[in-house]
Amino acid sequence: MHYVAHSDTVTLGSDRRANDNNKALQRPKLRATQLWDINMQTETAILAPAAVLAGWTMIVFIWLLARRVPAFSAAGVKLGEMPVGMRGVDGEEQMPAKANWISHNYTHLMEQPTVFYPVVIILALLGDNSSLSVNLAWAYTGLRVVHSFWQANVNTIPVRFALFGLSSLCLIILAARAALQAL
Repeated sequence: MHYVAHSDTVTLGSDRRANDNNKALQRPKLRATQLWDINMQTETAILAPAAVLAGWTMIVFIWLLARRVPAFSAAGVKLGEMPVGMRGVDGEEQMPAKANWISHNYTHLMEQPTVFYPVVIILALLGDNSSLSVNLAWAYTGLRVVHSFWQANVNTIPVRFALFGLSSLCLIILAARAALQAL
């Protein structure tokens, strides 16, 4: 079990005699509390966009399976017969473009958002529940969801790049706010 020590001040002598003159006679009394019993004040509004993006990533994973597994079958690729060490990306030439696009998007959701998650956790721990930070976090999440739909279905680069650029700008501002507040 993990414990944290807390200090309460105990005054020696009777409470009747305790006054400002006998503060020197005070000694700390330690008590142990389990870590999970400690209440931290955490601003949770900033965490909601991260939870939504994590959920969205799982939806994209299911979407990826629903699109890629049938595409492998249609291409005559049997997953059990693939060479040792082969990755899905190694068979992309045999796959339709849309089956690859969703896979690429899932990979993207494993990249930059891994910076987003700790940034919002840091902001929450620092108590930043400001409308600017919360709105930037929601903008980042919304732009990443739109980016996913675009990349998985249309995938024209200028629009995809604009969505990526805008979401990156939101993340840069959030990261800067976290760094400045932490210093």
